[in-house]
Amino acid sequence: MVQIALDEIESTVKSALVAHGAEDWIAAHMADAVRVAESYGNKICGLYYVESYCQQLMSGRVKGDAIPDVSRPRAGLVQVDARFGFAQPAFARALPMALAAARECGVATLAVGHAHTCTSLGYFTEQIARAGMIGFGLTNATPIVAAPGGKTRVIGTNPIAFAVPDGKGGVAMQFDQSTTTVALGKITMAKAAGDRIPEGWALDKDGIPTTDPDAALQGSLVSMGGYKGWGFGLMAELLAAGMTGSLASVDVKPLKAPEGAPHDLGQYYMLIDPGASDAFADRLTRVAETVALDEGARIPGAGKTPMDPVDVPDAVWAQMQALARGPA
Repeated sequence: MVQIALDEIESTVKSALVAHGAEDWIAAHMADAVRVAESYGNKICGLYYVESYCQQLMSGRVKGDAIPDVSRPRAGLVQVDARFGFAQPAFARALPMALAAARECGVATLAVGHAHTCTSLGYFTEQIARAGMIGFGLTNATPIVAAPGGKTRVIGTNPIAFAVPDGKGGVAMQFDQSTTTVALGKITMAKAAGDRIPEGWALDKDGIPTTDPDAALQGSLVSMGGYKGWGFGLMAELLAAGMTGSLASVDVKPLKAPEGAPHDLGQYYMLIDPGASDAFADRLTRVAETVALDEGARIPGAGKTPMDPVDVPDAVWAQMQALARGPA
């Protein structure tokens, strides 16, 4: 294990992506997203994904030179076509217009279509909150979840994220979670490490609970809270796919496969101006103060402090350095 400064992580990842075909400005957005994920200990959405990004840039599964097309067809509706490029630069191009729409209308939506996986959805809602708006986001993914009582994969882990501004340029509340009991990356990491998984995370292909990660990957993940989580997953599915014109989960190919069709995923965001209500700041304070009465209790995301430097496994960092040198 080595300790690596965030600045070095960011510069190394950017170099790796440029070396494998990404435009400089696109690589910069991706490197920032990896930096933020690592700073919060979100390993699944950090360096873990960089090799896949590089492979898919080389194969053309993701377009490293895609120029996002941003439009505002209605006063409170902003759309961006990522053109089979990364989600992060597409969001960045559209965010100023979406913030302006939210200020004008009180509420606005931002639909990101035809994009690569966004990895950490909270990366985006946090940006909305730091700009002073309440941010709510949803996305879908490859099919890995069956309906309760079923065996056929219908939807992905389909995360939802929510972030609230603190009125001072920071974040008062932030959560980002899959609508399954656990994120798919936890299963794949357990398989790679040769570990079992806890019961209640997944079912095998016959719909029987399993602690074998390989059997889980051939079966399906369990929705959090049964039917309740299944409902949230369907909500994310219909908005992320239906409101962006992107693929439904059942038509999305495995996200980390080096070659194949573009991901063609959608992300759907709602931006809400807290200033539309004179009571919002007061109610936020009231709830936060009540939570703080119990030692150890906290609002999700409150007081979250980035780590710098961060621990990186030796093999992972060696891989990043090799990727930064370009294709073998």
